[in-house]
Amino acid sequence: MTPTLLQRVTREGCTPETEPPAAEKVLSGDPVHTTWNLEETDGLYSGLWQSTPGKWKVSYAEWEYVYIHSGHSILTDAQGVATHLRAGDSFIIRPGFAGTWEVIETTLKDYVIRS
Repeated sequence: MTPTLLQRVTREGCTPETEPPAAEKVLSGDPVHTTWNLEETDGLYSGLWQSTPGKWKVSYAEWEYVYIHSGHSILTDAQGVATHLRAGDSFIIRPGFAGTWEVIETTLKDYVIRS
């Protein structure tokens, strides 16, 4: 089968991977992450990611573009600046960002990561 050069970003037909964040990173709740990986090529990763409520530490060594489909999360940097993420929001997280990700309402996002 020849792969297509155009791919719809959807969960349909894609087997999800489900796991919690590393226990040492969890600050509250019992978050569970579900990821539908659509692309893993030459340091580029893209797909959909969903998390249930909870809060954990994050530290980015890669660049990530995110589009929020649904839910409510709060991304807080190391200086304590909180950014609320809701449906329709898109943003870029640059390498070096450290802080916390807190899911208030189950959140679904598209992502594109470049390592």
